[in-house]
Amino acid sequence: MGGGERQASPAVTTEPAVRAARDSDLPAIVTIELECFRSDPWPRESFEGFIDRAGVTFIVAEDPDRQGAVCGYGVLMRAADEGEVLNLAVAGGSRGRGIGSALLRNLLESAKREGVRQVYLEVRESNAAALALYAAHGFAVAGRRRAYYQRPVEDALILQRVEP
Repeated sequence: MGGGERQASPAVTTEPAVRAARDSDLPAIVTIELECFRSDPWPRESFEGFIDRAGVTFIVAEDPDRQGAVCGYGVLMRAADEGEVLNLAVAGGSRGRGIGSALLRNLLESAKREGVRQVYLEVRESNAAALALYAAHGFAVAGRRRAYYQRPVEDALILQRVEP
């Protein structure tokens, strides 16, 4: 977790549709990944491995203003009563419209339905927009990984949310 700064856009007027990711979504997901995580993006194969995988919630948000075009995605992995948000990203032109919040809310609801009691994630300590989003959803700093990110070198904050 942890792309660059997030840019604000006008407020969203309609809640985005959030659904399970499909193979046909992969080109859009990879494009968003490259835009959001330029320094260390996941390859397409990583995303392919999460579609329909047991213990993984892999979702996309469709932009209500662009005829359902994929404008964001999220991945959460579960093990026993813990979960980890592995990735969450929203396309630049869609930020600031509640899409990241809708994705995170859906991931947390899925985790809760599956009996997850604690959710973790890592985020660049300089990513103020992501930190604000996670704080608004009940996450708090639980630790730090020094020099976790390499391009540029930066610490990762480990965030935790208990009983999602």
